[in-house]
Amino acid sequence: MRTLFDRTSIGSMRLKNRIYMAPMGTTGEADGSYCSEGIDYFEERAKGGAGLIITGANVVSTKYEPRPCTELSDFHHVERLNMLIDRCHHYGAKVCVQLSPGLGRQQFTDPFTPPYSAGAVGAFWFPDLVCKPFEVEDIKYLVERIGYSASLAVNAGADSVMLHAYGGYLLDQFHSVQWNNRTDEYGGSLENRMRFTLECIEAMRRNIPAGMPILVKFTPHQRVEGFRTIEEGIEMAKILEAAGVDALLVDTGCYEEWFQAISTIYSDDAHKQDVQRAIKEVVGVPILGDGKYDKPDVAKRAVEEGILDYVGLAHQLLADPYWPKKVQRGQDEDIRPCIGCNECLLAGFSGKHYYCAVNPQCYAEKAYALPAPDGTKRSVLVIGGGPGGMEAAITARQRGFDVELWERSDRLGGTLWPAGGPDFKSDIIRLIDAMALQCEKLGVVVRLGKEATPEALADVRVDKIVLATGSTPAVPPIPGIENAIPAVDYLTHKVEAGRNVVIIGGGLAGTESACDIAPKAESVTIVEMLPDILLASAECLNNDQHLRKMVAQRGVRVVAGARVTAVTADSLTYEKDGETVTLACDCVLNAAGFKASDQLEDACLAVCEEVAVVGDATAPRKILDAIHEGYHAVRVME
Repeated sequence: MRTLFDRTSIGSMRLKNRIYMAPMGTTGEADGSYCSEGIDYFEERAKGGAGLIITGANVVSTKYEPRPCTELSDFHHVERLNMLIDRCHHYGAKVCVQLSPGLGRQQFTDPFTPPYSAGAVGAFWFPDLVCKPFEVEDIKYLVERIGYSASLAVNAGADSVMLHAYGGYLLDQFHSVQWNNRTDEYGGSLENRMRFTLECIEAMRRNIPAGMPILVKFTPHQRVEGFRTIEEGIEMAKILEAAGVDALLVDTGCYEEWFQAISTIYSDDAHKQDVQRAIKEVVGVPILGDGKYDKPDVAKRAVEEGILDYVGLAHQLLADPYWPKKVQRGQDEDIRPCIGCNECLLAGFSGKHYYCAVNPQCYAEKAYALPAPDGTKRSVLVIGGGPGGMEAAITARQRGFDVELWERSDRLGGTLWPAGGPDFKSDIIRLIDAMALQCEKLGVVVRLGKEATPEALADVRVDKIVLATGSTPAVPPIPGIENAIPAVDYLTHKVEAGRNVVIIGGGLAGTESACDIAPKAESVTIVEMLPDILLASAECLNNDQHLRKMVAQRGVRVVAGARVTAVTADSLTYEKDGETVTLACDCVLNAAGFKASDQLEDACLAVCEEVAVVGDATAPRKILDAIHEGYHAVRVME
């Protein structure tokens, strides 16, 4: 029987298992080469046991657009890439270098210059910019640059190369009729639309050793109405196989529905598998696939059933680089789960390096490493058992410190419980379970039902207090607000919602509550003061798109730009555009936000010189803020 840990080969590339690190963009030096942090980042994933590391897209030229990530276009880029590859090789991982001719209409770094594309279509991020179609000589130039960059990858010690031809990026723009309206040899029929890609494959083959594998990442189904369907995708796969590629990485989606390509917390497990299976059935080359295979049993089953030859992990390897080793050793319970928040992606598109909400060491593997325990006895009191408090306690034990955690409720998790309340957010509950288990395994002294008060703190003698008391629901000054149920009470299953529900507030809590209630209710309405829902949430585009689609699919009504003026036991009244409207309902939820619970800071300072206030106790924010602040509060202790 096939297993996740079989030894296999793709061309001349021998692999120790069927797990690959899926390609994700990375930041680099000013000249486009890999930075030291990026090299450490890849090395850590190789150390964690992935059999194949696929880099993010390395652009082969900046002639037509600004560099979005890393670049492999010059002999001087080889040195840093070689360092990356060598360090991955030390752990038995092979490295596939992904090459890209560009982003085309997807380029996001320049809002002023119309980008190049296959046709004269609108730019994605800047719709008022109409793209400039590439001239044939420009295409030929990029083809030659692809070949040259492949030779540079060989110089750097790459085990294989991959062509970046998916997801609505430049090559896929040529593949797609909605963006390719050309009338020359690069437009029209599918064969013509794929000509650019096939010429790139030929150029790569001319510039690499015989037997060195070429992989192509492509999108056979874009999953957007009116866009490419699987029937054309199957024909694309056959054309690519006939071109002599050694393996195909099968993707779905494009930026119009980005969550189809890059999984979110709302995505189902293995949500691309139907497309991956369809391609596997029509070609003979190995199929690679990713898309929420982070649960070990889901990944194993895809291989055992022959749906995939290689399973890709992307953001899950940011959350826990050691997923492969832990699964191989039967330590599934020790995996820190990815929660699909896409803070990593948001950081990259905001001009920062990668961040991972649940792994503070991501992309800072050396800079943020914990000092090794040296026998120094230090003591830490953590107040609050939410994500920030649990992370602080775990980190303290990892440093060898004595730590006690006080939590006034009867369970750890804090505001993660309402965050994970909807059935489509069960990954948050997995995070609670994982962190609570590590507290237990590491020997954190957990005192549930212990409320911190100035009196309880009076006799405390510790080296540091981490105040992680979180936040409480805000109660807006609306007449009759006492008739509303706090959304957190619904999300923690303390109360049931009615059949006709109105929700005050269209942030994450309100919108997710609405989507959770809607399938079981007759009507659900969100009333939001801002011009639209989710405006204050600062979520990545794919998460925002996915949740908005759920709002539409589940029939949630949105009344935005409205001010609630009264709540009764069976109605809610709001004002909008000078009109007053009363909605009859049998349930009103208050999801008007949160306020910091920081009242104990002075009491803590009275008994301890070192006090760190972390997470929502500082201000209501995100899981990332809580976990990172909890970690660093203890990491920097001397």
